[in-house]
Amino acid sequence: MILRNYYCIGLFIALFVSGCQNSEKPVEEKSKYTTWSSYLGGPDRNHFSTLSKITKENVSKLKIAWVYEAPDYGQMQMNPIVVDTILYGVTAALRVVALQAETGKEIWRYGDSLQVWHSTSRGVSYWEEGEDKRILFTKGPELFALNAITGKPIMEFGVNGKVDLHKGMPETAKDKFVISNTPGTIFEDLIIMPLRVSEDVGAAPGNIMAFNIKTGELEWIFHTIPLSGEAGSETWEDTNPLVGAANNWAGMAVDEARGIIYVPTGSAAPDFYGGIRKGSNLFANCLLALDAKTGKRLWHFQLTHHDIWDRDPPAPPNLITITRSGKKIPAVAQVTKQGYVYVFHRETGEPLFDIDEVPVPASSLKGEKAWETQPFPVSPKPFARQSSELTENDVNPYAKNQEELKAILNNADKRIYAPP
Repeated sequence: MILRNYYCIGLFIALFVSGCQNSEKPVEEKSKYTTWSSYLGGPDRNHFSTLSKITKENVSKLKIAWVYEAPDYGQMQMNPIVVDTILYGVTAALRVVALQAETGKEIWRYGDSLQVWHSTSRGVSYWEEGEDKRILFTKGPELFALNAITGKPIMEFGVNGKVDLHKGMPETAKDKFVISNTPGTIFEDLIIMPLRVSEDVGAAPGNIMAFNIKTGELEWIFHTIPLSGEAGSETWEDTNPLVGAANNWAGMAVDEARGIIYVPTGSAAPDFYGGIRKGSNLFANCLLALDAKTGKRLWHFQLTHHDIWDRDPPAPPNLITITRSGKKIPAVAQVTKQGYVYVFHRETGEPLFDIDEVPVPASSLKGEKAWETQPFPVSPKPFARQSSELTENDVNPYAKNQEELKAILNNADKRIYAPP
């Protein structure tokens, strides 16, 4: 049986193929990637399974096995997880549900409020230690811990089963917009939280925060906008209190064996104007490698300097293995909105393919100072077309205002990193 749900309207749908058999694979290969108990399939975020009953040959024979209709209407954007025989997911109104994966029968449901918090949820996190099994999820600015078997709040977690994500924020941000759309990343007894904050002037800082799963206590903070005197603070010419963000919203990956968590960070706020945050702006638009136990920075690479285009990484990185000259190399790959793929050695941060710093256009906007160069990976080649490649042939042939669109395209500055 295979389970998927993405942008479905209020439904969980299970599909099955009758009479199909597993293809033969070595025993050691079968033992890998056979579960989906973590967001996107596992801590490496590789969306991959070796389960092989559903194939290219029989996928056309899929039939609906069961449908679970959520108790509220709206758009679900979450990736459900399955632990043992239980499926866990989040509805459009941020209710957590546990279903029997084989039948779709509801085991428990948590949350009765129809308030959507101007947000969606991409799913939940699962943690266990012996008989202590927990589901962690967010609603608004709060992180909840539930008993995975009963759906009841874990009362010793935080205050009555929940923690306010403002806990790791400065006093100036205690009332600012802070939520989390993406499941936190589990490492041992810690959950490291991604954050969604405002993208405008006065946004909260995008601090990376780790909470103790058993108690809810804040264990460590990494300041993505460095405090005065911290490493990276010299890359900000201004210390304007109206500057914030540089948050991780897309999620993280963790190398559990090495104890390293890989965190892609977004642009500093305000997004499209950097006149009040001149400089290259570390650690915005970076891939950060942090010690998962302490939050200490091990290495970083900035993907866009002084971002004024909202070019933050749109997905968690993938932990992969590259074979080069017969030697296996542990690697981390990060995609970007531009369609670039940056690949690094997981332990050292050394680029595994050349990355060139290329001169880019200057800004003519008053008060702005665009960075003079940007890093372009030589390999792999971009998986998306670049703006300079767009021609009139790419204009929608069914558009009623084709001539207007062609004129806009022909007059546009299509140079890569052309500033606003």
